[in-house]
Amino acid sequence: MPEIGRRKVLGVAGAAVCGAAVLAGCGGAEPSGPAPGIKGKEIVKAADVPVGGGKVISKWKIVVTQPTAGVYKAFSAACTHKGCAVGSPKEGVMTCPCHGSEFDASDGKCLKGPATAPLTALQVKLEGDGIVIV
Repeated sequence: MPEIGRRKVLGVAGAAVCGAAVLAGCGGAEPSGPAPGIKGKEIVKAADVPVGGGKVISKWKIVVTQPTAGVYKAFSAACTHKGCAVGSPKEGVMTCPCHGSEFDASDGKCLKGPATAPLTALQVKLEGDGIVIV
């Protein structure tokens, strides 16, 4: 019987772990759509979302923006490249601190890679003085 070298064993084990991680979604972007149980809940006060800026709600991994006065948008804050949380918008752009992907704060469109897909948009509405996921 031929002897199996250490590199071959480690390579096969690494491939198995990597394959399992891909199947489990480990290390990739999060599934689209809001977290279970968040619909209908206030996620942030409208006053906390500046015009031309936004706010990351870490608890829900959501970013809420206000591109123009009175217009609120929400997106998954999970970068579509590897799932790191993007930062709050600066000058209309949300940047992923892990690999530098950039997304438009008004529509979630990917402006700069390595990500290629837009952030997942979530529907929101203003209810009283809060922003609620629809």
